Amino acid sequence: MEIVMLRDVIDDDLSIFFDQQMDTTANFMAAFTAKDPSDKVAFKAHWEKILNNETIIKKTVIYSGSVAGHVSSFEQFGEREVSYWIGREYWGKGVATEALSQFLDCITFRPLYARAAKDNIASIRVLEKCGFEIKGEDKGYSNSRAEEVEEYILKLYPKRKSPKTGLF
Repeated sequence: MEIVMLRDVIDDDLSIFFDQQMDTTANFMAAFTAKDPSDKVAFKAHWEKILNNETIIKKTVIYSGSVAGHVSSFEQFGEREVSYWIGREYWGKGVATEALSQFLDCITFRPLYARAAKDNIASIRVLEKCGFEIKGEDKGYSNSRAEEVEEYILKLYPKRKSPKTGLF
């Protein structure tokens, strides 16, 4: 049985994250990525900031004992957002959906936002399966595509009590 788990990020994970971000197909799908994914110095500096920032919640995604990616929550544009990266070899196995679902069970921030390139159908589907709804649109420059890309802004609302049952 294949199992998805989350754990704290450790230094040994970073080399795997770096290798995963080098995938050109994954970069294209993510759209909003590092200016130069092969710049190891910039990568290390970026992750050092993440690891030292206590307001960023970050977890490593483990799939059947292997590092499959990461998921995090941080403040951006004055709102709390969630983001994830799953290595391409784990795509299509439900890893992203399960990891994000577990992550959302662990954090209490609501509303919570996410962004996805409009043509990243798989990521939009993962977010929708986890309860996010498309609430807006934006566009920004994509380093991986070298052009402006349209994106959806998705929102996860707080759970609301049912007026009939009083349950969530």
